[in-house]
Formats: sequence, structure tokens, C-alpha cells
Amino acid sequence: MIRWLMLGGLGLVVAAGAWIGLAGSDDGVVRIPYGDRETVARGKQVYAEACACCHGADLAGEPDWRQRRPNGRLPAPPHDETGHTWHHPDGDLFAVTKYGVAKLAPPGYESDMPAFEDQLSDAEILASLAYIKSTWPPEIQRRHDAMNGRAP
Repeated sequence: MIRWLMLGGLGLVVAAGAWIGLAGSDDGVVRIPYGDRETVARGKQVYAEACACCHGADLAGEPDWRQRRPNGRLPAPPHDETGHTWHHPDGDLFAVTKYGVAKLAPPGYESDMPAFEDQLSDAEILASLAYIKSTWPPEIQRRHDAMNGRAP
């Protein structure tokens, strides 16, 4: 019995450690590791393979991204500083990428943004977001950090 409790406790510690490692903080909040060069390099590759087809290789999004299409859906927005990506906290960006917009939006809202939970690992999602954030000008990065409650 004690052995099972010890193993169960160890499993909880490992699971908690994995989440903290993923999130990059000890408060359980998702953090985009845009200062880690290896993560950013991996994220650039993930972005090219999974995101660039809609959001553009240069992160510029689709043309007229603020104008609804005939089907009522919006084109893919830019992820550079001209878009609204940096207006959302890390946790929201992670959730939208992992679960897709439709799952998080009000009922009936339609979007072409797919869920990547079955295609990308959490680490790959964070890496792609790290790449995106690494391209923003320092002032935008600072503003985004401040919004996330971690001003430098």
C-alpha cells in the first residue's frame, strides 16, 4: 500500500513538473518562451510547416484579413506586429492554437482556424508561438509581457 502511494505521489510530482516545464513558470500559467533560441528555431520550422500556409511565410496574414468573406468567416490575420496576435495573453494564444477558435468562441461562431491538438504537441505549439513573438519589435514584446503580468 505504501509503495503504491509513493509511486502515485511520484507520478503526481512528475506530471506537475511536466506542466510547469511546459508552461515555463511555477504558477501554472502558460508562458511563451520567445527568449530561448533553440525553441524559437524549432518554432520557425513548425510555423513553416503548420501555419504559414494560411498566415503567410512572412507572418503577414491573408489579404483583407479584417473583411469577412462571403461565407462570413474572416481570413487568417497577420502574426506580425500589424495584427492583433500580440493583443492576446500567452494562455489564450496557446488555447486558440491547440483547440481552434470554434471550440473557444460563442456557440455558432465559425472560423477556418483549425485545432492543432492532434497534429502538434504542446511543446511544438509553444515553439511556434515563441517564433512568432520573437519577430515582434522589442516594444511590442515588452507590451505583450506587461499584459501577461511579467513586465521586465
